[in-house]
Amino acid sequence: MANTPGVYVNVLKNGTPTYRASFTHKNKHISLGTYTTEEAAKAAYDYALVLMHETESPEDYKEGCPLNFEKFVILCNLRDNGIYISKPVYLEKKYFIYHFSPGLSYKFDMDDLFYFSSHKLMKRGNHLFVSDYGLQMSLNERFGIRPFSVEGRDHVFINGDKTDFRRENIGIINRFHGVLREEKKTTVLYKTVIHVNGNIIVGRYEDEIEAAIAYNKAVDLLTSAGIEKKYPQNYIDGLSAREYAEIYTAVKVSDRLLHLRE
Repeated sequence: MANTPGVYVNVLKNGTPTYRASFTHKNKHISLGTYTTEEAAKAAYDYALVLMHETESPEDYKEGCPLNFEKFVILCNLRDNGIYISKPVYLEKKYFIYHFSPGLSYKFDMDDLFYFSSHKLMKRGNHLFVSDYGLQMSLNERFGIRPFSVEGRDHVFINGDKTDFRRENIGIINRFHGVLREEKKTTVLYKTVIHVNGNIIVGRYEDEIEAAIAYNKAVDLLTSAGIEKKYPQNYIDGLSAREYAEIYTAVKVSDRLLHLRE
């Protein structure tokens, strides 16, 4: 142990010392991180003790703080809500905020707390994801927003806040690949479109499921015609194999697709 309270020294195999800071809050031992100098570890320890008696919020984090941002948020939440969560989560009354970085945070329903308490939110470019059993799961897909969904056409954030992933704020307009909802006065139709050197209108349908199956049928026709592009297929939940086959057989598609087979 170093000469400073709350700081512990560890010597690496090459002989380099590192300094681990930690403290105890309400009988819970909390690690504050590992530092290259005893002074930095002491600063983190001292700051953590003060923070637990202050009123700073996650939004008050400043560059140069002895604690990293994630630990700062974790301690603010522990202080105010009495719950230790190992991710940068701050609980509000009816939802929680995942503080990704200073100035960037995301809102989620309390029903998602268990998941995000054990999964780290990551970002590559504009792509938000979590690592789930070694696989990357898109944040959008978790909330029913399919890949390549276009905001405003296929989905909307109802209150206009793209960082608000509470389920009541996410409106899914088009659930299926290649299916676009069209509203004309009191009539609703579902237009199915597939891209082959330009968009081909597969057809217009009164039923969304029928439109989704028409897209699958169009994919099969293109594949049999030798088109090598890999199209996604629509998964139709709630239909038996027989029901699916009946709709698939009966659904009409554009003659342009049929001619591609010749």
